[in-house]
Amino acid sequence: QSQLVESGGGLVQPGGSLRLSCAASGSSLDYYAVGWFRQAPGKEREGVACISSMYGSTVYSDSVKGRFTISRDNANDTVILQMNSLKPEDTAIYYCAARGPGYYEDYRWCPTYLIMADFGSWGQGTQVTVSS
Repeated sequence: QSQLVESGGGLVQPGGSLRLSCAASGSSLDYYAVGWFRQAPGKEREGVACISSMYGSTVYSDSVKGRFTISRDNANDTVILQMNSLKPEDTAIYYCAARGPGYYEDYRWCPTYLIMADFGSWGQGTQVTVSS
């Protein structure tokens, strides 16, 4: 399994922006679909975005659609989550996750619904706090 490392979290005012990055340690992300999940205090972890390795197709949750953008930086083998127009309810620990392990065609694609069980490698998370 890949070891994933997130970076870029922090404190931002409502309406502000943050850019999260996800990189793999000791392996590559380029084969796998990669997703971002978040978990707020007292709530279950929820999927917010995913990008496939084939054609860069994306999936977003309704709560972030139009405000968050997921993309790949292939030169640096990272996956980026650009978060704009942040709201206090976006406050959470954000985790990146990759499908796998193993090399199966399905792992190149995002599932229709972002469910934790469909992702085999996880990072430790990065805190995002939206507050004035």
